[in-house]
Amino acid sequence: MSRIGRLPIELPKGVTFTFSDSDHKVTVKGPKGELKQVIDTDFKIVLEEGAIVVQRPTEQKRHKAMHGLYRSLIANMVEGVSTGYKAQLELVGVGYKAVAQGNVLDLSLGYSHSVIIGIPAELKVQAIQEKGQNPTIILEGIDKQLIGQVAAKIKSLRSVEPYKGKGIRFVGEYVRRKAGKAAAK
Repeated sequence: MSRIGRLPIELPKGVTFTFSDSDHKVTVKGPKGELKQVIDTDFKIVLEEGAIVVQRPTEQKRHKAMHGLYRSLIANMVEGVSTGYKAQLELVGVGYKAVAQGNVLDLSLGYSHSVIIGIPAELKVQAIQEKGQNPTIILEGIDKQLIGQVAAKIKSLRSVEPYKGKGIRFVGEYVRRKAGKAAAK
């Protein structure tokens, strides 16, 4: 049995869970919002003693592979609607700036023009610029997948280069540095 898939998902206070057998849609509501996920028609989701349990029908390879996936997706939904998720990105480089106005992010990343990105309405974006510190972009929301996707898109605009370490990275991310050319004799 899947080590991840067999674990029950505890429901925190204030979080409600519904599973519709007709369209196989899982709905999780909490203090921060509501998330929905469609799952495979073969799987059953049951509520036992305040915990959600994902049950697979057979021992087929496909069912084994999907068992842990669906359990993780539902667990992420429960955590998202109860506590939420946050991603922090740091801009390392001379003259790199970030300005957030509503759900529009304006980035100056050393190009000849500024890069403007529209952030989905489900997320909150914030840009912090303190003196002596690198500019920081904070993404907050309830959907873990959406936050990761938007953060990856922002990171791809100026990926970290290994010689000086300039670029966009997650706060606390380790960047492996390379030595430059040795001086010729």
